Amino acid sequence: MKKLLIIIIVAFILIQFFPIDKNNPVATPQLDFLKIKNTPQSTAAIIRNSCYDCHSNESIYPWYSNVQPFGWFLENHINEGRKELNFSTFATYDKKRQAHKLDEAVEMIEKGKMPMDSYVIAHSEAKLTEAQKDEVIRYFKMVAQDIRIMNNIPAEVQNFNFKTK
Repeated sequence: MKKLLIIIIVAFILIQFFPIDKNNPVATPQLDFLKIKNTPQSTAAIIRNSCYDCHSNESIYPWYSNVQPFGWFLENHINEGRKELNFSTFATYDKKRQAHKLDEAVEMIEKGKMPMDSYVIAHSEAKLTEAQKDEVIRYFKMVAQDIRIMNNIPAEVQNFNFKTK
């Protein structure tokens, strides 16, 4: 038992020599969602506070990102978040994808899946109140609708149940 504990401690110490890369890609304001959509300041503050750590190139790494394996988990979480939706590069998405990503964001917020519980545990300030959820959802829906109208993109058909005889 003592030998196992020593092995675990040594392994824990050794993995500290493999830190994560905390470099954020360079911010390009002309590609950023909040800038290109002229997001109202109050709504932008909510989105920045609750979404940008994982879904932008402006991640702020907390102290525990220096402790492995927590840092590895965090790095993977941020990389996956950016891959799914990156507000910092939103303008690079084609218009249909922009509208679709906003629809997905609305769905995730409505289902209570975003911000993630694992994130809110360590960042209580990111937890959305019902009023904040409503504000962000309303804004994302409005922007998605504007994108569709201005680019002649049909609305997506979602969850229609067609009954057959």
